[in-house]
Amino acid sequence: MTTPPPGHPAAPALRSTVAASSDAPSRQVLADRPDGTVVRSGRTVTKTHARDADPQDLAARLRIAAHPLLHGTLLPPLPITAPDGFLTRSEDGRAVSRWPYGSPVPPDDPDAAPWEDTARLLARLHSLDPRQLPGPVPPMRGPAKAARALARLRGAPVPASGPGAPGSLPAAAAAVERAWSLLPPWARDEAPSPRTDTLCHGDLHLGQLVRHPAPDGPWLLIDIDDLGCGDGAWDLARPAAWFASGLLAPDVWTRFLTAYRSAGGPAAGPDDDPWPALEVPARALTVQTAALAVAKAAAASRPLDEVESAVVEACARMTSLPPQLATAGRTVG
Repeated sequence: MTTPPPGHPAAPALRSTVAASSDAPSRQVLADRPDGTVVRSGRTVTKTHARDADPQDLAARLRIAAHPLLHGTLLPPLPITAPDGFLTRSEDGRAVSRWPYGSPVPPDDPDAAPWEDTARLLARLHSLDPRQLPGPVPPMRGPAKAARALARLRGAPVPASGPGAPGSLPAAAAAVERAWSLLPPWARDEAPSPRTDTLCHGDLHLGQLVRHPAPDGPWLLIDIDDLGCGDGAWDLARPAAWFASGLLAPDVWTRFLTAYRSAGGPAAGPDDDPWPALEVPARALTVQTAALAVAKAAAASRPLDEVESAVVEACARMTSLPPQLATAGRTVG
């Protein structure tokens, strides 16, 4: 893999670690985005969640992450003296949780990314019976995130078609919209998922892993904001989409898929060909990634870069070929 795909820790959007202030040198802002602000102070990390986070669902997700059955799979939250035990409120009313610090995937060495460890963690998560967890377990929020990405694109300042449009952004936006329209309603968050029997992470990428205890403990999954019951194929969809788009090397994809199946992961289908199970989620994650790429490029009045162009081109292929041919040559046996 020569170019880090969107969502990879080596991608520029995820390299936002900066000092918070000169009078608090031990504090670092690890992430500051609309969906959450993460600040490290020594061995503790504080996350201020999105303003629209449902407090009941978030509290349920935190209880799941703290459950003994998830030890060794999810990083557990730190208890807070509060009614639900894991959440408090910021001055502006946003939900706040606390976590132990873990070492992330090194951003300067993407070839050393722990794909097999990631696959085994997902297999363990997907194999757990949600009925054993404190309920009710909220639905997985993957399709909702995809729909928000399209809403962000539609609100972006994409210029009108013409020679002055940077990087043909209008054509890119149109390709993304066409690919979105071909997805089934459940993948657009317009209908319930046909599968609700699997505990899913909901937003799996390599930025969602840390070693704990730092710096060389075992890998664990983090960020439970989208955790819930749904189709486990959604968690495999981002690496599948990167592979189908040419952003993930075939041998890396093979290692990931083999490790997942060898660990008993149930979401890649029973046969050698994983695409019947992965196709719709992979297309949805491709559209989500492309929508965010076009929205960011439009906001910055710049053309698409090489990686962004690759995912937009994948969207264009989805609309010009039958689904079974759009990933031809990418199927792993």
